[in-house]
Amino acid sequence: MSRAEVLPTAFDLSLRRSWFSRPAGNQAAARAEADQVSQADPEFKLPKLSSLAIILITNGLMQISFFIIVSSSNLYAEHLGGNATFSGIVIGIPTAISGLSLLPLMRFDQGRYRRPLHFACASSVLGHILYGLAYKANWLYLILLGRIVSGFSFTFFMYSKRYCSDPRIVGIRRRTTLAGWLVVGQAVGFSFGPFVGGLLYKIGFSNAIFNGYTSPAWLMAGVWAIFWVLTIFFFEDIPSVPPPAPVPGTTIEMTNVTDQSSSGTPADSSKSFTTIHVSNVENAADGPEPFKMSAAQWGVTVTMCWFAMTCFFILGAWEANIPVFTGSDSPLSPFHFSPFAAGNLIALGGVCTFPFLLANVFLARRFQDRYTLALGTFLGSAGLLVALAILRTGTVNYGSLFMSWFLVALGFNLSSTVTLSLLSKQLPGKWNARTSLIIQYSNYTGRVTGAIWGGAGVSVGMLNYIGMQITIVGIGAVLFLTLWRDLKAKTG
Repeated sequence: MSRAEVLPTAFDLSLRRSWFSRPAGNQAAARAEADQVSQADPEFKLPKLSSLAIILITNGLMQISFFIIVSSSNLYAEHLGGNATFSGIVIGIPTAISGLSLLPLMRFDQGRYRRPLHFACASSVLGHILYGLAYKANWLYLILLGRIVSGFSFTFFMYSKRYCSDPRIVGIRRRTTLAGWLVVGQAVGFSFGPFVGGLLYKIGFSNAIFNGYTSPAWLMAGVWAIFWVLTIFFFEDIPSVPPPAPVPGTTIEMTNVTDQSSSGTPADSSKSFTTIHVSNVENAADGPEPFKMSAAQWGVTVTMCWFAMTCFFILGAWEANIPVFTGSDSPLSPFHFSPFAAGNLIALGGVCTFPFLLANVFLARRFQDRYTLALGTFLGSAGLLVALAILRTGTVNYGSLFMSWFLVALGFNLSSTVTLSLLSKQLPGKWNARTSLIIQYSNYTGRVTGAIWGGAGVSVGMLNYIGMQITIVGIGAVLFLTLWRDLKAKTG
């Protein structure tokens, strides 16, 4: 990728000169003018605000749905005759089901988002109802069935990522910013979800239907039902209008910064407007030459998929392990926490990361994605090393465990913001569905295996549990350092 892709464009420089050349009293007018011009630049385009808000809220609700049962699922499973490993399967199974159902669903989505959105809402409502009915039915596998049905709704994790990197509605300099908002929703999910789940468990509600085990599911079923109604009125899908066909015997070549960067070709920073060249071609080829990935692009793709898996493997493992480890009789655990206390610990780590992840949404416009990935990996690795040290020395306490969890949550959430956005900037825009799919499958792999590994952490030994995570990060670091120059991409 050329140096021109990361240097300010002529468009950016003209805006800056316009801003600083105006008197202080006219800077508000300059700001309005800059906003109007930036909206016309395809690199900065955004979808309709109400539709974008629906997508971001859907992502947040799915995150809450995934995590709200984490703090009490272990005891719920034990009450119905299961164990901690079964609890890990209950936590992780939705992503496995989502991965299996994603490809069939994509055959009916028409390249749009309304059908998958309604499918997600319906599946969430039904899945939470089944999870809540397991206590009354006294059947262990009904909670698993409920989570399986909820897994169908989690197919929209891929669609939310695809929406935020869709070149039809999102400019190349807005993709990391929108990915940052998705991760903010992720932080809301793993902080608000376990806290509410633990709080509802503590309150109890001694009722065969609505109690400490089932109330999180009933709450989310109601929230999803209300939200489903709102999506009908406020979500506006992408219009399915085919592009106009060119006149026979001619070719139309459109050149602008967005088109060139999305096809993997270095952008010319001196061009700020689209130019159209029409020429007569006697013996034109049957179609455009298919895009061929270079060795560097293959390397970047593998690296981003590995980090997408790594981030969700480690986050999923910790979220599933904290209630099990802190509530166990392990000699390394001095806590004996209830689900409420474990949920508070998970939530506190999430709340403390929230300001940093929110700041990243705005800083993404200034820093390259590879720097964000490097910083996140460093912070997450530091958390893992602290955890390994306190477990090996037997100095586990609330403060040391919280610090480890905070660094892990901050680092790997931060790294997860750039996996899809960076890859979408390296590959053609028409491949957005493919890149979204492979990143989402990497996320799924990490979530499923991470949740199961976290549930079994005490059984396999906590040192082995942490050691596996460090090994996975180490492999990613080798890939990252090897391809450092090839990871350069536009900011924003």
